[in-house]
Amino acid sequence: MNSYLQMLVDTVFGFFALFLLTKLLGKTQISQLTPFDFISALILGELVGNALFDKKAGVIEIGFVIILWGGLLYLTELITQKFKGTRSLLEGAPDFVIYRGKLIRDVMKKNKLDINQLQSLLRAKDVFSLREVEFAFLETNGTVSVIKKPPYQTPNKQDMQVSPKEVNLATTLINDGEIIYDNLKEKNLTEEWLYHELQEQNFEQVSDVFYAEYRKGEKLFILPYTNRNHRKYDA
Repeated sequence: MNSYLQMLVDTVFGFFALFLLTKLLGKTQISQLTPFDFISALILGELVGNALFDKKAGVIEIGFVIILWGGLLYLTELITQKFKGTRSLLEGAPDFVIYRGKLIRDVMKKNKLDINQLQSLLRAKDVFSLREVEFAFLETNGTVSVIKKPPYQTPNKQDMQVSPKEVNLATTLINDGEIIYDNLKEKNLTEEWLYHELQEQNFEQVSDVFYAEYRKGEKLFILPYTNRNHRKYDA
């Protein structure tokens, strides 16, 4: 019984220690991780996992491993922040895989990147043919940034000589039949206004609405419930 209690204490301690370390290092997204960060995280998890199942290891040993490895990672972060010359060594540097429409085979070979992998990375950027690409950078996190050739670029308002308009973000006012009062207040809207808008689109009560979205200068966008237990409306 005591062994299970010790495992419980060690596991809970390891969980919160790893959580705290992650917050301190500031890695909020997997896409931000460099290969070094990813391998370091795997090793840290392995060290903690081994410590949890080692009968001779307790909270002190687990804490020591986390602090030691976390300290090394944090020191690495400080070095890359203060000394720019170390960034390419510790974090890597982006490099051209396509330059002026031509594949740079040396870069692909150095990064163990074959043509099929490159095509897959390009498709993730909505590029389905190499002929569309003018420049492509292989980033340190393994993704590809793309600049298309002029004929394949999407025209913007400046190209079309169209006057730009103010960008307004959409705000959720009703979610799953309930009013989001904080959002209503943030947009300086009243509950009476919301009910009026619902009635304008033939909705009698909020519980009939699955989702409602507000954008300044536009009609309230409403999605009704569509299952058997709710009446269907045409918005």
